[in-house]
Amino acid sequence: MREIVTLECTDCKNRNYTTTKNKQKHRERLETKKYCKFCQKHTIHRETR
Repeated sequence: MREIVTLECTDCKNRNYTTTKNKQKHRERLETKKYCKFCQKHTIHRETR
């Protein structure tokens, strides 16, 4: 039941990462701090719909 989700940088709006999550257990949007190669720094990345 895991689905592929795309993570988008909150600063530059580029979609940099893909990951999987269990949507039955975690209904809210995924939010992690990851490195953005376009901004060249660590920023918050959020799940896109």
